Amino acid sequence: MNKKILITASLLGLTSVVFGAFGAHSLKELISIESQQIFETGVRYQMYHAVLLLFVGGSSLIKEKTKQTIYYLVIVGLLFFSGSIYALATNTLTTFDFKTIGFITPIGGLLLILAWGLLFMNFLKNKS
Repeated sequence: MNKKILITASLLGLTSVVFGAFGAHSLKELISIESQQIFETGVRYQMYHAVLLLFVGGSSLIKEKTKQTIYYLVIVGLLFFSGSIYALATNTLTTFDFKTIGFITPIGGLLLILAWGLLFMNFLKNKS
């Protein structure tokens, strides 16, 4: 499981740098400054959670079951949160109205909060 978490974390970090560069350069002329800032929020949260997964995958202080749960909460949370933010920020570039799926953004945020909360609870229960 640790290798899977670390590989996913590396991929999330890599793609957040790519998305960040894409947002800063390629999207600059295509979307408003407000939309660029929204896009950047998605990139930032993706990178934060890539670092979280690097920590989780490399830590021996976290139980394996907890690692697995955090992993899935972060993956689904990022898909919902950052994914919907990317779609909403670039909404004017497509024919599909991504505002119809905007309700999943806070669900993704809640899943990310749960991942951090689970990590917190793991450390509180840790006897070492």
